[in-house]
Amino acid sequence: MKNLRIATFNVNGLRARLPNLLAWLKREQPDIACLQELKSVDSAFPAAELEAAGYGAIWHGQASWNGVAILARDAQPLESRRGLPGDPEDKHSRYLEAAVHGVLVGCLYLPNGNPQPGPKFDYKLAWFERLIRYAKDLQSSDHPVVLAGDYNVVPTDMDIYNTRSWLKDALLQPESRECYQRLLDQGWTDSLRHLYPDDRLYTFWDYFRQHWQTNSGLRIDHLLLNPALSPYLHEAGVDAWVRNEPHASDHAPTWIRIGSRKRP
Repeated sequence: MKNLRIATFNVNGLRARLPNLLAWLKREQPDIACLQELKSVDSAFPAAELEAAGYGAIWHGQASWNGVAILARDAQPLESRRGLPGDPEDKHSRYLEAAVHGVLVGCLYLPNGNPQPGPKFDYKLAWFERLIRYAKDLQSSDHPVVLAGDYNVVPTDMDIYNTRSWLKDALLQPESRECYQRLLDQGWTDSLRHLYPDDRLYTFWDYFRQHWQTNSGLRIDHLLLNPALSPYLHEAGVDAWVRNEPHASDHAPTWIRIGSRKRP
């Protein structure tokens, strides 16, 4: 196993926040970065700028909404899947998978599901069920696998500053949390929570009502590791400084460090 820093970052509009992304890549130098909410068509992807920064990339864009990408430092990701199986009518750009630096990387942007109840929440749960079915085989693979992205789920009340104003939100609904727990029950390791079982850690701070300034955050960006990879997990964290930059995304990059040897 290589020493690797693997990150996930919902950029909330790639073209608008390309300077923020490039500044983060230069400072933190992740070996693998999964991006969500590109909000642009494939032809508008800034491949040349990222290549100049030292990153090969694959991407799955969509006009105005969604969109995911996988970046690899000094390498080119080898694409293995585009889109989740199970619904040929689903045209949303939400899942991309590639082999990178010896790891199989699934980059995902799970549906938000608001407003709920309603068709958007139904779609969220249906997409989650497809992910659970597909992830079962990945979990049991002998090959190291990470499922990284914006899951749009607050797993427990410990993953939010205060539930009071979010009780009706799709991110906190029992059905959303139950789906996430079923995914973990397959044998996936929630990296951040595994290393910090008692800490309040956030990856998202809404633009409204001074949420960043008061650290009123949510943890909705997760990196799940299968049993072939989880023993090599050494560190995890959130690059919260990114959220404080001008024109920032409402998410901060979340990352893990994989070591060449198993963690004692």
